[in-house]
Parts: sequence; C-alpha cells; structure tokens
Amino acid sequence: MRAIGMLCKAPRPGFAKTRLAAVLGDARAAELAAAFLRDSAALAASLGPATAFYAPDDARAEIAALIPPGMALASQPAGDLGVRIIAAFAALGTPALVMGTDSPDLPPALLHQAWDALATHDAAFIPAEDGGYCAVALRAPAPALFTAIPWSCPDTLHATLRAGRGLRIHLTAPWHDVDEANDLARIDTTRAPATRVALCACGSGAAGC
Repeated sequence: MRAIGMLCKAPRPGFAKTRLAAVLGDARAAELAAAFLRDSAALAASLGPATAFYAPDDARAEIAALIPPGMALASQPAGDLGVRIIAAFAALGTPALVMGTDSPDLPPALLHQAWDALATHDAAFIPAEDGGYCAVALRAPAPALFTAIPWSCPDTLHATLRAGRGLRIHLTAPWHDVDEANDLARIDTTRAPATRVALCACGSGAAGC
C-alpha cells in the first residue's frame, strides 16, 4: 500500500507564498496558495492513503476544508524543512512518498515513476527546476538526506545528493514549482482545476478563463 504525505502551510495572508505576495498582494497570494493546496491534496489522495502534514499547529480546520474527505491530518513539528520531512516519513512509515504544494500541476506520471523506482533504489526525487525538489520517495528511513541541508536555494538537491552518497538514488525528469509571479504562466491548468479558478479570479489570463 502506498503511503503519501503532503507538507502544507495554512494559506493565510502574509504567511503563505510571500514571494508571490510581493507582486500580487497578500490576499491574492493566499487565494492561490489555497488553490495550490486543493490541487496538490487531490493529487496526493489519488495515489493512495494520504496525510496532510500542516503548519502552524492551529491550522487543522483550515486545512481540513481544503483537502479531500478521508485524507488524514497531522501537524508538523517545529524545525527546518528537513526536520519536518523526517517527521513525516516517521509518521507514515516506509516505503512512502512526501510531496509539497508548490507544483499544483505536477504530472501523476512523475510521482508513479518515483514510487516505482523504489523497487531498485533507496530513494527517488522529482527535481525542481530551481534547485530543490517537488517530491521524495524513500524505501527505508534515511534522515541523513534531510539533515544540515541548505533549504530553498539552488544547491538544495545537490547538497541532498551529496548527503546521500552510498544510497541508490533515482532522479525523475525535473518539474517546475511556483514561487515567483512569473512562474504562474507555466502552470498547466488542465491538471490544476482549483488553481485555474484562482488564476482567473486574479485576472491572470490563464487558459480557460
């Protein structure tokens, strides 16, 4: 049985998607963050039993309103992203896959490829074009992959791979994530219906508006 985790933040103005907010404003950025979360949660739940790991601690009701019925909920611990990924895998057990919400149009085929790679590899990553990664799958716990890593920078995945020397690691084709306003035009809204609605609402000119 596939165990899927999704790390997410409450889509609150001033808290979520702050780089988008610098261009679009806090309210619009929060609306898009909520849409990204909806689409990502739907994708996660389509893969198997899924858990939304949320932050901050008081966001349970907000997140529950945005995810499919039956998707489990658990709060994230304090700490950097590595601490939170380690905790997610510990809660899920392995094998498992953990993803985020910054790629609402992430192709399911890439997630299936990452999962299937665990038949012959210890870990699999879907690289993000900005130097991080969109998702990671593990066959067994590997906390070293997420410890003392420089997060949210162009070297994140490279540092992770250096930390994983000795492990068999598979990399899928890369995908884009959405951090800046100019990333919005790249979203394939046919795979992200909630995001399409939010983009239309903010006058982005997204396809289908």
